[in-house]
Amino acid sequence: MATCPECDYDEVDTEDMEEGDTISCPECGKNLVVSGPDEVDFAADDLDDDDDDEEEEEEEEEEDDDLDDDDEEEVEEDVDE
Repeated sequence: MATCPECDYDEVDTEDMEEGDTISCPECGKNLVVSGPDEVDFAADDLDDDDDDEEEEEEEEEEDDDLDDDDEEEVEEDVDE
C-alpha cells in the first residue's frame, strides 16, 4: 500500500503494479503514478492540469482588469461631453 501525496490516504493499492503505472486515488481522485515499491507520486498529466488552471486564472484576472479600464474610459468620455 502507498500513501497519496495529495490527501494522505494511506491505502492506495499498488499491489500487482509496476513502476510507471498510473492509478487514481480512491479517496481524492488525483491521478498518481507508481514511482517505486509502495510509492506513488503525482502523474504528469495532473501536474499539467494544475499549470493550466493557474494560467486560466491569470488570464481571467487580466480580462477583468481590461474590462475595468474600458469602463473608466467610457466614464471619462461621458464627462468630457
